[in-house]
Amino acid sequence: MSDPRTELAAAGARLAALGLSPGSSGNLSVRIDDRVLITPTGADLAEVDPDGLSVLGLDGTHLDGPRPSKEFPLHGAFYRRDDATRAVVHLHARNATAVSCLPPWSARSAVPPLTPYFVMRVGQTPLIPYAPPGDADQAEALALLPFPLRAALLQNHGPVLAGPTMARAVDAAVELEEVSALLLSLGERSPRLLTPAEADALARTYDSPWGEH
Repeated sequence: MSDPRTELAAAGARLAALGLSPGSSGNLSVRIDDRVLITPTGADLAEVDPDGLSVLGLDGTHLDGPRPSKEFPLHGAFYRRDDATRAVVHLHARNATAVSCLPPWSARSAVPPLTPYFVMRVGQTPLIPYAPPGDADQAEALALLPFPLRAALLQNHGPVLAGPTMARAVDAAVELEEVSALLLSLGERSPRLLTPAEADALARTYDSPWGEH
């Protein structure tokens, strides 16, 4: 079994190498039973120290390590939504952040079903109204959304994604950035989207949160 601390550090290095975590932006966490390991405030994801992570309780209580990222409430919201969630990724990736500054495609997803892999790997991604970073009320609004999701765009801020493993959460983050780049490249044109039936079939096959799934 892989060490979750080492796995988190490797994920940070991968995201930074892909240019999805500029400077000291972004934060990662993993859940181990009733504890959460999260990158410290101001951490550079390219150089995460596996032994220098902050340790918190699920309620946000700081148990050990350096001062944690102030974005923990967002991570906690996903852990509270689904007990199967074991990793959360929050980034300031350029294209996904740009899409977070635009009107959403629908109430349930800021991004339309442009590609099969977006529906399969990410699923519906709602736009959460703007709030200052670390705002507890924004995190609570995310926790209480009445439909399934494993990703969201924070308005004028960036993406946050969850997964049953760190690898799945990172893959979803990469896919969201790719579909966001595609959406921006289309500009004002009206692209062909997957039909509701096509998106629904993918959601059922891949157990992805889309529509009622």
